[in-house]
Amino acid sequence: MSQIRIPIPAVDFQPPVYICRRATKPFHLDGNINKPFWEDAPFTDAFLDIEGSHMPTPRFLTRAKMLWDDENFYFGAQLDGNEIWGHVTKRDDIIFQDNDFEIFIDPDSDTAQYYEFEMNVLNTVWDLFLPVAYRDNGDALNGYDIHGLQTAVHVEGSINDPDAENKTWSVEVVIPFAAITECLKDRRAPKDGEYYRINFSRVQWKTDIIDHSYQKRTDENGKILPEDNWVWAPTGVINIHYPEQWGFVFFSEDAARSDYAIPEDEYRKWELRKCYYAEQILLDTKGSFSNDLNELKETLKAYAPNEANVSLRGDLPITVETTSRTFLLSCPSADDAYVLLLHSNGKVERVLKGPAAV
Repeated sequence: MSQIRIPIPAVDFQPPVYICRRATKPFHLDGNINKPFWEDAPFTDAFLDIEGSHMPTPRFLTRAKMLWDDENFYFGAQLDGNEIWGHVTKRDDIIFQDNDFEIFIDPDSDTAQYYEFEMNVLNTVWDLFLPVAYRDNGDALNGYDIHGLQTAVHVEGSINDPDAENKTWSVEVVIPFAAITECLKDRRAPKDGEYYRINFSRVQWKTDIIDHSYQKRTDENGKILPEDNWVWAPTGVINIHYPEQWGFVFFSEDAARSDYAIPEDEYRKWELRKCYYAEQILLDTKGSFSNDLNELKETLKAYAPNEANVSLRGDLPITVETTSRTFLLSCPSADDAYVLLLHSNGKVERVLKGPAAV
């Protein structure tokens, strides 16, 4: 059987929703999130295994918080557990070789032109920009730096000392909106009621204590065991770079408001995305794309690991166009004024209806 490059997720489209409130209190950067600045920000739900809630519950609790103002996006996270260690000290090295905390930001929910940030307990950081997801033959711009970035770590315990009374470590990250809005049409900070697509990840390696130090656990052949990936929004596959599954963060001016909901167009994008998975699988297995919607449906039935992802909505007209090397999926927006497009490179667009729309 051919290798499937882009597997269908094992979870349906059920991203978490978070209401990001305005920061109203003075901010002092020290990595400690137990202070007045964060009091009005609720925690996210506890992180889950990246594949979904059907997998074992992570052995350590991880949660995050968010706030915003006119200039900055504020992140705080608490990473419980007694295995507190880190070794990477050079910026833009591969941070996830250590236990780490990661942030992913897609400001316009197009699953392209998004940002990745990683840090370890030593406050070493790695920031990247991804024009296109890896699965769509993209590559990261490792030289990208978040201008104005501020980070700090607070440790309750001792780093690299398994004999200490280690309890938790927490982080604070401040990202200026100006550093993550350059690819947006109007290059501005969000407004009340608008949303970003966000995910968080915690990489945690299994370790043994040998000679009073943490050592990554190995199998019987001496190979290091795979890391655990715990996330806020499970992607349903061991790959965080499925932006269509990331959570929704709504920016709110009203601290009391709680009625934000995922827009209907995002559910329509998900129907297109299922067709995208089918098209990619057909390319892998048959060598070409298909403009036959029934063939896409049959491909979903054959390859989807979750029954929720094998059918398409009967009330949504989907148009499929193909060439020998590309495809274009489209459907009307909820208000019927726009067309939602999903290109073969994974990017989603929302364009006004008209002769040039598709």
